[in-house]
Amino acid sequence: MTAWVPVSHSKNAVAIFNLEPSLPHQIPLNVGDTLQLEEESSGWYKGFNVKNKTRKGIFPKSYVHVKEILQTIQGREEKVPAKETPVVQEITTVLREWCDISKHLYTRGEKEKVELTHKLMYDLIEWRKQILSETLPVDELKDMKQLVTSKVDWGNRKLGLDLVIRDEEGGIQNPNLLSTVALYNKHEDTTQRIGQQDKQSDGLRHQKKASVSYTYNLFVFVKNIVCKIGEDADVLMTLYDAKEGKYISEYYVVKWTSKGTPKDLSLFNNLKVLFTDLGAKDLQRERIYLVCQIIRIGRMELKEGDQKDNSKKYTVGLKRPCGVAVMEITDIVSGKTDTDVEKHYFLPFQPCSSDDCLDSVVKKVLVAKEINHKGQGIWVALKMIPGEAKQVFKEYPHLVDSKTAVARKMGFPEVIMPGDVRNDVYITLIQGDFDRGTRPKTRNVEVAVSVCDGQGNIIHNAIYQAAGEKPADVYHSVVYYQVKAPKYQETFKVAIPIEKFCQPNTHIKITFRHRSSTETKDKQEKPFGMTYLRLMTDIGTTVPNGTHDLLVFKGDKGSQENSTGYLELPNTKQELETSGQNSQNTKKGFYINSNHAFQLSTVVCSTKLTQNVDLLGLLKWRSAQEKIKDSLESLMKVDGEEVVKFLQDTLDALCGIMAENPQSEDYDEHVFNALVFIIGLIADRKYQQFRPVLDTYISENYSITFADRKLMKILKTYLDNSSDICEMESTAHEPLYKALRSIEYLFKFILRSRILFVALHGETTGKQHFETSVREVFHSLSWLMTITSDTVLTCQGAAMRYIPAVISDTMALFSPKELAELLREFIIKLPADRLVRPKLECIRDFVHSDVFRWRECRTILLPMMAAQLENHMMKNEEMAMCAELLTDILDMLWRKEMKTTHGDISQLMHTLLQSTIQSAIMINTEDPQLLGKYVACMISLLRQMTEYHYQEFLNAFPSRIELTDFLMRIFLVFRNLVSQNVYPNDWSIMIMQVNSVVLFAMKQFSKVLARSFVTIDDFEFQLWNNLFHLAVAFVTQSSLQLEQFSAGKRNLILDTYSDMRREVALDIIRTMWNFLGKNKIKFIPGMVGPFLEVTLVPEEELRKETIPIFFDMMQCEYNINKNFKTFEREIITQFDVLVEGGGGDEEYRALFKSIIADFCQKHNVLHRDGVHFVNLISKLLERLLDYRNIIHEENRENKMSCTVNLLNFYKEIDRQDMYIRYLYKLRDLHLECENYIEAAYALQLRANRLKWSDVPLLTTNQQCPDAKTERQLKEVLYYEIVELFDKGKLWEKGILLCKELADQYEKETFDYIQLGELLTQQALLYNNIMKVPRPAPEYFKVAYIGLGFPTFLRNRTFICRGKDYERLTDFVARMQQQYPSAQLMNKTTTPDKETYEAKGQTLQVVPVQAVREERREFRGKMISEQIMNYYSVNEVQKFTYSRPFHKSQKDKENEFKTMWVERTYYIISEKLPGILRWFEVISTTTEELSPIQTAIENMEDINRKLKNMIIQHQEEPSLQVNPLSGLLNSVIDSAVMGGPVVYEQAFCCDEYAQSNPGDMIHISRLKELFAEQIPLVQVGLSIHKRKVTDMLKPLQNKMEEMFLRRKSLVEERYGKKLVEEFSLTAHDKLVQSFARRRSRGNTMSGRPSSTMSSSSSSSDTPGTGSRSSVISVTDSVKEDKPSRRHSLFPPSLTSRSSGAQLKDRVASSPAKTATNKAHRNSKDMSNEDISHIATSTPKDHKPIILDEKDTKWTWRHTTVCLSSTRPLRKDIKKTNHSPINMQRPMRALTLQGMTAPSTPPSSSSSATSTPTDLDPEIPPKLPPKLSAHDMSHTQADISPTHNPVPPPKPAGYPVLRINQDNDDEPPPIPKKGNSLKRSTLERKSSDDPPPKP
Repeated sequence: MTAWVPVSHSKNAVAIFNLEPSLPHQIPLNVGDTLQLEEESSGWYKGFNVKNKTRKGIFPKSYVHVKEILQTIQGREEKVPAKETPVVQEITTVLREWCDISKHLYTRGEKEKVELTHKLMYDLIEWRKQILSETLPVDELKDMKQLVTSKVDWGNRKLGLDLVIRDEEGGIQNPNLLSTVALYNKHEDTTQRIGQQDKQSDGLRHQKKASVSYTYNLFVFVKNIVCKIGEDADVLMTLYDAKEGKYISEYYVVKWTSKGTPKDLSLFNNLKVLFTDLGAKDLQRERIYLVCQIIRIGRMELKEGDQKDNSKKYTVGLKRPCGVAVMEITDIVSGKTDTDVEKHYFLPFQPCSSDDCLDSVVKKVLVAKEINHKGQGIWVALKMIPGEAKQVFKEYPHLVDSKTAVARKMGFPEVIMPGDVRNDVYITLIQGDFDRGTRPKTRNVEVAVSVCDGQGNIIHNAIYQAAGEKPADVYHSVVYYQVKAPKYQETFKVAIPIEKFCQPNTHIKITFRHRSSTETKDKQEKPFGMTYLRLMTDIGTTVPNGTHDLLVFKGDKGSQENSTGYLELPNTKQELETSGQNSQNTKKGFYINSNHAFQLSTVVCSTKLTQNVDLLGLLKWRSAQEKIKDSLESLMKVDGEEVVKFLQDTLDALCGIMAENPQSEDYDEHVFNALVFIIGLIADRKYQQFRPVLDTYISENYSITFADRKLMKILKTYLDNSSDICEMESTAHEPLYKALRSIEYLFKFILRSRILFVALHGETTGKQHFETSVREVFHSLSWLMTITSDTVLTCQGAAMRYIPAVISDTMALFSPKELAELLREFIIKLPADRLVRPKLECIRDFVHSDVFRWRECRTILLPMMAAQLENHMMKNEEMAMCAELLTDILDMLWRKEMKTTHGDISQLMHTLLQSTIQSAIMINTEDPQLLGKYVACMISLLRQMTEYHYQEFLNAFPSRIELTDFLMRIFLVFRNLVSQNVYPNDWSIMIMQVNSVVLFAMKQFSKVLARSFVTIDDFEFQLWNNLFHLAVAFVTQSSLQLEQFSAGKRNLILDTYSDMRREVALDIIRTMWNFLGKNKIKFIPGMVGPFLEVTLVPEEELRKETIPIFFDMMQCEYNINKNFKTFEREIITQFDVLVEGGGGDEEYRALFKSIIADFCQKHNVLHRDGVHFVNLISKLLERLLDYRNIIHEENRENKMSCTVNLLNFYKEIDRQDMYIRYLYKLRDLHLECENYIEAAYALQLRANRLKWSDVPLLTTNQQCPDAKTERQLKEVLYYEIVELFDKGKLWEKGILLCKELADQYEKETFDYIQLGELLTQQALLYNNIMKVPRPAPEYFKVAYIGLGFPTFLRNRTFICRGKDYERLTDFVARMQQQYPSAQLMNKTTTPDKETYEAKGQTLQVVPVQAVREERREFRGKMISEQIMNYYSVNEVQKFTYSRPFHKSQKDKENEFKTMWVERTYYIISEKLPGILRWFEVISTTTEELSPIQTAIENMEDINRKLKNMIIQHQEEPSLQVNPLSGLLNSVIDSAVMGGPVVYEQAFCCDEYAQSNPGDMIHISRLKELFAEQIPLVQVGLSIHKRKVTDMLKPLQNKMEEMFLRRKSLVEERYGKKLVEEFSLTAHDKLVQSFARRRSRGNTMSGRPSSTMSSSSSSSDTPGTGSRSSVISVTDSVKEDKPSRRHSLFPPSLTSRSSGAQLKDRVASSPAKTATNKAHRNSKDMSNEDISHIATSTPKDHKPIILDEKDTKWTWRHTTVCLSSTRPLRKDIKKTNHSPINMQRPMRALTLQGMTAPSTPPSSSSSATSTPTDLDPEIPPKLPPKLSAHDMSHTQADISPTHNPVPPPKPAGYPVLRINQDNDDEPPPIPKKGNSLKRSTLERKSSDDPPPKP
């Protein structure tokens, strides 16, 4: 590689390929990036991307395209290519910006915007190519630029980008060259333009810039004529108004040959016509059509040419009707439909017969629904083009050329152009009547028209048939075959020179001739009649417009040739009647044919000849001077169209009359009025194009030198007589009103006369008289303003409207200063409350006049203008107009041509600044446009004020109070201005200029505060406070957050304005804070939050300048209070709010910590407390940033974790308000996820901080605003918590809260009604525990490994509680969905260090088992399985995970012999469930279990499962047998996964005992488990046998066979064991049932008992589960401590003793038996009591299994005699208070249950049977199960039927509602509970009192 050398000259390059860096020092490239080149080497460039100028690097030359640039130095501004036009540069910039935006839109999924952006970009690329090709015509290039800029602006609006301000040509406007008000107007205009474009249907159509045009053109391009004509033809095309039924334009003719080509081949593909002179009224016509008439040129009949007889010659050259083609073009002409020459339209062809009039066929086609054109028609292209015809030819050379025909409108256009000289007469042949009387054959009449002079000579080339055809001498009409009264409706134009037109007897000669089909006969035919029409009348006017009924003359033979005798005859019926001649008169061989008649119409379009007699009289005033006054008065009755046509001639006549009477005043007023009439006519919109004609006439043709005196005298007379108008009729003011409307041109005539007079006589001659006259006129005008009568109101308005127009011309001959004085007087004389708007408009015109550009004139006028504005603004009058006027004044003062404006700005500043500010405050924000104008005026005025202006303004306040009031007001206005969106967000240029002006003003105003309001005596707290809040609002406004902008926009702002935030932070906040001195304490803690908001702005230098303020606050408070607790509390509160709102980042945390810590460490006193504070804030920021980073994510679990972190932090620092705030947030998050239990725990934390007291709450709780005391709020929270616990099926926790509430109702508030309701709901909770199933959640250990996780999860381990029915696969899928980029670890071992330090994310998910905690209240009791299952998975803090492994070599024959288990115990920080569904692991311990210990655990687990299954089947016979089948088969035939046989082979051999002497106790325990399993399997098989189906009988037989072999082997080796629960006889169960009933009766509980699971008794340790059900005869008997709660059995029946003791105690109890009364006691026992009996085993005793071979006594035949008498109260007391050391008798256990028959017991059982009647060999009958209906009925009976209305509670108090889903039937509860529940409730619901004890 060669050395790097600088590029030869500065170059720019554009990336044409994408580049990902693969080498060191490379920079990435994206297509379209702009690169600045600095150095080059072989194949490489070195430079940087203009988007990131700080990063420089290298890139290949082949990846970029180099472009030469201009050498310009404009700060950071990007250099632009030299050869590209500005519009191309803008397209390039826009494409780059939109490309980046489209990428972001695509990533956000906004497909519609992406598609729209791409469509616009493709359009811009295509247009850029066309512009760069330099092949577009001028007009198309202009349109293309407008189209590009409009699309760019519209696209920016759609993408939310900034508005671009453009100049008149569409280029980007430099805002620094405009005043603020002008900039505002530009923004407003651009917004309106884009808004109009946005209203279009697609928003993409180009809307041309609205241009004022009074003339429009329809361009028609005939593409092809597809018609079967057969001969040559003329295709006549015109425009037709269907509503009026007339043609409105000239014809355009296409000469078409029979071969289907134009007759003139030079017009091939160039058949174009421009229908011009269309006005606005034409565009608004309701129905306008393009009509084509096709006229065949040839024979009379087309078929005549096909005859075989060629000897017969036929007449040719006849015009014969062929057909018409019509298309409606109303929408095209009106502009509703866009037109383009590339779009073709089809006009269907409708043929006609030989006798059909073409006009009649057109009318038939217009009303026809459809035309059967058979593919015949005319193809055309259409386009509407505005402007004059000359302008169209100039601007659209690609459309029109020299061969394009121009078809003018018949008649004058709406606007008559001054240079348009016409002298045309349009003649329409309407119809004729050629009756031949009795002759049978009708003629084929052809009408021939020619123009002849008075001698009868034809004027050549005077007739134009149509546009596109050369003029002719004679016009021949269409021939209709044998039609007596043909209707022609044919129009042609007559155009002859004016001198020939005006000659006497110049006329139109019309002859009628019969045409024969054969040539021979046709030549013999002579004209059979003729008529004529003179073009001029006898009085010198042209022929009038309209219809003319002509007489037809017939002449003698030879009389019609070159004879003019017919001119002596009347030519119309009207003339015949008027002249009184006889129709039979003959003149030189001509006489009138009364049988024939002819009708035509004429339209004269002449700018030289008039049809008006009055106008003609004025033009010929010299010939009749006695009628001058009449002519002048008649002039004002002439139609304006006629006057403007002869404008110069009319003015010459008026001037001539005045010039020939210089000393006379006879005609002066009449001439004045006539001149006023003409001037008023020119002012009309229709004739305003003649204004240049009038101006030209005054400057070049006007020559009277004394007219000024006459005109000013008459004008002054009118003004002076204005007072008389008040006393006259309302119409008397019209002459003055018209004169005032024409005052502009009157002054032009006056001033032009003076100029001519000066040129003739010198400047000094008559000067004083002239100035005096002018002065008097203005004084008269001022006097007119003083009149208060409403009669002259319109005259005053006209004066104010039109007087400004005379200023510019008057200044040329009059002193500008004196003129300014006169104008000031003119305005002041008008009463203040009269004509306010016209007055302001008049002043506005003064501003735009030349007088305002003179400094000495502004000195006179500006104070008047300012005073007027102030007056009306204070009165709130015409606020919009006041804003417009002030805008124009400020804009004019900004312009450079105004030169010195210092004094003018001072004048406005002192007069209008405060008024403008006050107006901006008072204007309602509902009118944002008006508010925006006043703000622009205020900012514009402030912008033009220099530092000296500010000083002058502030020093002008007379008192300190007024100055303070102004500063307070201006600070508030500025604050609202920068914090609220006065202007739309896309007005970036306007907003930045406002900010720059506000910044400069803040600096000036802050100097006053530092100078005059800083001492303690002069201190104004509110003033300083407003300043600081203004500074904070300024820094934090969104429009100044440069970090959020694109690089180009950011650089542009920095180059223009720099970073204004930094200036405010240093010059305002930091500097002014230091000025406060001892007053700083007054802003603590008020300014902590605002200043903190400033420091959170992501700008490092700004942070460095403002963070030290906080240490200053700490130091200030510490110096006064010896602590800074107030500051600390406030900053924590503000950090919580601001960081959550998006402020701050990790860099801020580090910077804050380093700066404050550095200050604290250097401080002698704040060293310790300050550092502690810094660490506290750092810890808070860390948690807040974590919380904010995930708060907007979908991962709600992370949100909860961060919320809990903040909870714990605020709890540590005792910020109860913040703690409670996040508690409610946590509650809401849990409710969103339906984590009802966790939400309840979160609310309970809130409730725990409340007391049961009536202390009022310090703040109103938003969740329950009606709760006023702590008791009320806590009660509401408790009800909500219980409801949440009920939804989460954690009824045990809800019961505890119910008990606490019940205690309050019972002992504190004595609200028994509420207590009753609560206890009812509490009972339902108990009921749900026993009845409603609830899934046991699984727990999982989750380790978040790697640095890619958030800090609060990174490299931490948690125990997570799964959702209901969520298994491992579901949980893992959910975790992977939350962290899609995380990798799942497949192994369960601890990962290595590298994995922890990796940047990625790794998840380790392991299922764990909860370890149930031992509960003292359960010791020695038989607890229901439903109860114990709850504690197995709830309120747990310890979890375990077991992993099997082999320490040594694996035993291939028996792997269980060498299988060890590694058991890991995890302890988490809080119990689960809690406020989260997961908690972090705080400690981990690991232990190893030997193979034999593992075998013991597995055997205990199998036995426990088997026993639980047996109990379930005994209690619920309807259960499916399949699960029992599977379990029994796995125990009996355990081929895999271990089992008794495998364990016996591995551990119960001599070899193992010898090699492991320390495991002897384990070997004994294992053997014992083998023995215990046999009776369990035997009972299970007996149950299985009773329920087995035919399909399962083979399995039953197989299991029995295998079990017998196994049983004999085990009993032989390890002895025989019995199971307690299954060996009780019916008699034993009866005794226990009676004792239970006695116990329940004494306690009066009335609640159902639960079915007792022997698996849940005794120890809670999992490892001893199986031992709780059996007792070895060698086990010792221990005492148990009594339970505080009522036992289910009386002590006499539950204490352990020998068999004899038990028998004695039973016999000696108050319930001693008597056989003769046994039947009475048996009635009190239910079937449930007889069949289901459970006993509780004390905690200290293990269940006993008796080994039969060692038993020396049995209780098999023990009987208990029951007494039928009801026990006495004292006996019950004795029973319930038995001695503590009373031992419970040991129950007799036999194998009777094992040998019970498989046949189920009989379904019938007598309730009165005695115990002796029961067969001990047959199990007792199960009671009937209650249905859901029965249970609901029973529950309904509990509720009181007539409860009183409870006392009212605060609104919002929840009602405890326990979920009872009747749709999902709960599984049946144990029978004992059901029976007792029903019997108890039935007893309570009845009217009978409860039984006495």
